[in-house]
Amino acid sequence: MRNHRSHYLGAEEKARIEIIPMIDIMMFLLVFFMLATIKMIQGAGIHLDLPQSSTAEQLQKTVKVSIGVTKDNQLYMDAKQVSEADLVTSLKGLTNANAKVDVAIAGDEGTSYKNIVKVMDLVRQAGISSVALVTNPTT
Repeated sequence: MRNHRSHYLGAEEKARIEIIPMIDIMMFLLVFFMLATIKMIQGAGIHLDLPQSSTAEQLQKTVKVSIGVTKDNQLYMDAKQVSEADLVTSLKGLTNANAKVDVAIAGDEGTSYKNIVKVMDLVRQAGISSVALVTNPTT
């Protein structure tokens, strides 16, 4: 007796992996992660509610170090939590290695002015005079 299935299907086809849908998915993922990283502060992977400023300007210089200060007075240097002593030591190491170091301090909106000034003093103890405060522009 004849096999009816082979008559209708013809020769069996080998399984194929379709690559076009996989490329589409990878492109969507790439675009998604690019858009998600646009909203992050450079060098800081922590969420801070920045205060707004009507006279805020974008720095023309490249910011090499970003320091974050949270509401509960924790310090983050380039998204890594550090103590005050470690911050000064790290910044002094950078000033010895580089001729010019620019620092941007991003303070959470609930952070007291006293704590921001304290961090600025720590940066100046390390011998860095180029300090900027990060804000959101008003809309």
